[in-house]
Amino acid sequence: MKRTFLTLLLIAFSQLVMSQIAIDTTYNSHVQSVYLTRSDIELERPILRMNSRGETTDNLMLRFDMLGANAENLRYRIRHCDAQWRPDELYASEFISGMEDGSIDGYEFSFTTLDDYVHYYQLIPSTYSTFIASGNYLLEVYPLNEPDSLLFTRRFWVSEEQASVEASVEKPSSGFGNVYTDQELAVAVTPNKGSYLPNNERYYYVVAQQNRRSDLCRQLPFNTFAGNAMLFTMKAENTFPGGNCFRYFDLSELSSNMYHVQHIEKWGGEVFAFLQPDEDRSRKAYTYVAALNGGMKTNIRNRRQPHIEADYVWVNFSLPMEFPFMNGSVHVVGDLTNWSLGEASRMEWQPKYKAYTKRLLLKQGYYSYQLIFLPVGSHEGNTATLEGDHFAAPNIYTVYVYLRLPNARYDRLVAIKEARVGM
Repeated sequence: MKRTFLTLLLIAFSQLVMSQIAIDTTYNSHVQSVYLTRSDIELERPILRMNSRGETTDNLMLRFDMLGANAENLRYRIRHCDAQWRPDELYASEFISGMEDGSIDGYEFSFTTLDDYVHYYQLIPSTYSTFIASGNYLLEVYPLNEPDSLLFTRRFWVSEEQASVEASVEKPSSGFGNVYTDQELAVAVTPNKGSYLPNNERYYYVVAQQNRRSDLCRQLPFNTFAGNAMLFTMKAENTFPGGNCFRYFDLSELSSNMYHVQHIEKWGGEVFAFLQPDEDRSRKAYTYVAALNGGMKTNIRNRRQPHIEADYVWVNFSLPMEFPFMNGSVHVVGDLTNWSLGEASRMEWQPKYKAYTKRLLLKQGYYSYQLIFLPVGSHEGNTATLEGDHFAAPNIYTVYVYLRLPNARYDRLVAIKEARVGM
């Protein structure tokens, strides 16, 4: 009886783990400045595309730092996920030709920095390996001999490019949005000639994401056909708040105040940067400002090796307000906080200063972010409260087209398309 109960408990636990949705998460505070990019091109999303033989030829580059003076033996493993980012049941041999795990061999020690750290780098997949199945992927990094003690996870995509996708943003015309504040995304999906993809909307799962926000990632309902094109248009889910231009600051120089930096202090062997106080922009007129749309880029002036010569700085954010919000929380959102709406990005109300504040440890470079308000009980934050929403605001929409045929064992990713607005 006890053995039966234990078996059922283990099965239930296994199913719970398998049902968890994968997100970009950093579990260890010693891990900093994680980049997973295509071909080591900063700001490039980690997307690999398959060739006509059904395999990838490019690589992703993983870079990150571990605070401390000593190098550790670290490993990685790769998992395949379904369209909802739950680990699926594929065996490694079904999605990769080669090894799905391995050691992280590349590392360098920081040089002439106030704080010691080790910079790690690794090609994904490793040499002589290639992905042979499209879809969503999760990269996990952990210490040697501690496979359950994850340091961080990062998501990436492998696309077949078997369908043509047209994506554009026009002023709302279907009655779901506001012509001055919202952006309506129109998507058309057409199977490529010779791709043998079904022209049946029931097998497709189309997702649109604004910038890299997980809370603004929606399934688009099918509308109608236009010839061979499947149209995912004119539904409430197609309308997104426009938001505003991203705020940004420059930490590439610590001997003088760069853009949006009010002053810099050094004490106790650490550096503290105090940004100029942010403001509520919800009632201000729209003004275009070029930024990185939530991205970050390591940089240090007059140095040739920013990855190992840049210092770490405690960056202090502040948002003066007479009273705190009683119906939600304020978050600093962008690559610098993994686009999360959790504790890692949440600002705290300080009655003494009548302001929301947040302190983050960041590497020298360029950073952009927005202040997102998350209402109590909601999973989707809004820009209307503190940023304001504008139709002309710059945004990057990414459209993911998944296909699941009857009796198939995984969700194929047959196309990815980006639509840039106001940039």
